[in-house]
Amino acid sequence: MKGQTSALRNLRQKCGGSCTSDDDLPEVKITNPSPLMGVQFIRSRLRPTKSQKGIYYSTDWEKSALVSNFQKRGWLQVPSFNGEWNFYWACTQNCRYIFGIDHPYRMRSDQSSIPRVINHFPNSVELSRKDLLIKNIKRYRKDLERRGDPLAQSHPPDTKLGVGGTRYKHLDIIPMTFVLPSDYQMFVEVFHRNPASTWIVKPCSKSQGVGIYLVNKLSKLKKYAYDARTFYPQINRDTCVISKYIDNPLLIGGKKFDLRLFVLVTTFNPLKAYLYKEGFCRFCTEKYDHTEIDNVFMHLTNVSIQKTNQEYNSIHGGKWPLQNLWLYLDSLRGEGISEMLWSRITDTIRHSLDAVAPVMANDRHCFEVYGYDIIIDNNLKPWLIEINTSPSMHSTTTNDRMLKSRLIDNVLDVVVPPNSLPDEHWDKTPSPELLKNFTVLQPIPASKPPAEELVRRKGRSPRKRKTKSLPAAGSSTPPPAEGESKIRKSTKAVKR
Repeated sequence: MKGQTSALRNLRQKCGGSCTSDDDLPEVKITNPSPLMGVQFIRSRLRPTKSQKGIYYSTDWEKSALVSNFQKRGWLQVPSFNGEWNFYWACTQNCRYIFGIDHPYRMRSDQSSIPRVINHFPNSVELSRKDLLIKNIKRYRKDLERRGDPLAQSHPPDTKLGVGGTRYKHLDIIPMTFVLPSDYQMFVEVFHRNPASTWIVKPCSKSQGVGIYLVNKLSKLKKYAYDARTFYPQINRDTCVISKYIDNPLLIGGKKFDLRLFVLVTTFNPLKAYLYKEGFCRFCTEKYDHTEIDNVFMHLTNVSIQKTNQEYNSIHGGKWPLQNLWLYLDSLRGEGISEMLWSRITDTIRHSLDAVAPVMANDRHCFEVYGYDIIIDNNLKPWLIEINTSPSMHSTTTNDRMLKSRLIDNVLDVVVPPNSLPDEHWDKTPSPELLKNFTVLQPIPASKPPAEELVRRKGRSPRKRKTKSLPAAGSSTPPPAEGESKIRKSTKAVKR
């Protein structure tokens, strides 16, 4: 009897019920036991009653930014396990299971089916997996070049190659990257041309900074040298990418940082994408020194890594609101610089989406929120580092929680028709007032003027760069919460 009680408790926990007691199960008198009656009983507990009307949601992440927005709209929660949900905020593994051929049911689009919307596209790995992203961007460049598109214009052959390793004027959006072990010999040829260069190695299918390290010697890549001679793509899954390390990042207070931006895509055919105007900078906890390549606390900005350092500040979480960065740049390098940088970032994001649009499975039930990691070099050029299909909704600070709550609220306004159930037949064209903090990522015109020209047209001329444009190495880090008031004061002084 004890074993049966334990089994019931486990079953109830999977179905969303309580596991504290067995007394909350209704008494069921079974006159003619059959195997199907147990299944029917479980489904009856999962199915909402007909008297309850509204939108039913399910989520794999019990985060306050998600649940609070669902409950604010009066939505009712049901289990994801065969629950009759209308809206599902799922993890990527469950989404692949739902769209898999072995799933017990498929999301249909006929009139008798329940309207359903889910937060991932079936093959979103084309954008989030590092080796597939590189492959898609390289194919995108070749396609534009083959068609003679002006966006594929290149610099003269005698131009010195930079971090991107290409001569493209508009498509140089990622650092030079190779996939190991398949591209090992190509990487060795490039490495010998500049043996003093530094490279960064990243596993293809991991996140949160796991398995990332820097190298400046081929001897640290002996494993891939051996694998390159005995490489079988069908069975070798231990692949990684190696990229040219951006050794001249923009520093604030002597510390390296990157940007975390959020992009909402409602459909890939035609492409409808929106960039959230709010975001944050993620700072390292130690000052940058390109010679110390083994110190992850000065090179990797992942919060999961930085919070293990004793210097980590839990008050501001090593984060800076994006608006603080714009104030900082405009006060230091001249008014209008932030607009120029934002224009470059939007172009970079739009190019990455155009690169994967032809290969994405555009299911009408799907939308997706991507977390873009962008790093800015000292020349104010943005570089695409990584794209996350499940950006963290975990909040480390109060400002972080408020930002992500506003983000989810805005996402729901865009993807769910107003005053209606989630509808896969909707054309996914929200009214302009519902976009709020989202800006539409427009197609990039072939004859688009450079970002510097956009600043001049508004009658602004960027200030000449000072010889000492960055804070001294001994200065304190401006971060996050403490430096905000000082930056605002300096901005007012500039305007006067």
